[in-house]
Amino acid sequence: MEGSESLRHIGLQGCCNFRDLGGYPTIDGRHTRWRLLFRADGLTRLTAEDLDEVVALGVRNVLDLRTDLEVESRGRFDGGATGVEYHHLPLTDTLPGEEQGSAWQDTGFVAARYLDMLRNGTASVTRALALLAEPGGLPAVFHCSVGKDRTGVLAAVVLGLLGVPDAVIVDDYVLSATAMVRILERLRAEFPDADEVVDRYAPVILSVEAASMEGFLSGVHRHFGDFDGLAGALGVAAQVAALREILLQD
Repeated sequence: MEGSESLRHIGLQGCCNFRDLGGYPTIDGRHTRWRLLFRADGLTRLTAEDLDEVVALGVRNVLDLRTDLEVESRGRFDGGATGVEYHHLPLTDTLPGEEQGSAWQDTGFVAARYLDMLRNGTASVTRALALLAEPGGLPAVFHCSVGKDRTGVLAAVVLGLLGVPDAVIVDDYVLSATAMVRILERLRAEFPDADEVVDRYAPVILSVEAASMEGFLSGVHRHFGDFDGLAGALGVAAQVAALREILLQD
């Protein structure tokens, strides 16, 4: 995988999975630019020092992919007077229930779930691409609660539209594995009286298998032919052209 891990992982106290999407190769021999697009887990725990770091990175837009209920119950990113714009773009209406925990050990189930997110979250995906492609829209960060599933779907779409090969998209996806262990440990520490509930959700959190993303990408190719076909289906060809101009370098 291209790029320095020290550049890719942004160390924050209140965020476990904040990563730079720069340094990835494309099929036409270019690379994604560093320090323009980031993916992350929830941003509601950022400390004052974390917020200073986000501002120092030049972030202008925060795209929140969580459900309405998550935003209502856990709060939303508050940039205060930093000038960072917040956008709520839910990628799904519902979250997995406790009873689905074991199903997330099936990579075929996870891949199908990701395709559902793309299908049902089309409006949010197209809006996200439009915001990122706007003049002055970058640097930006998009996130969900743990920065793996909904964030992983949007990251795959953006990278695919930029021309990043499938294998590299999969590599980026599985980088979340270490952060998921940290997030699960944090949940156990915060809810010591709810061990059984956390245990039932653990498979959902810890499921970061390459085959899940490979299955999602295969589904994209099956339904749309390639990512250019997806761009045409979404009606975002102009936005993709703008993103390639901004985010790619020789």
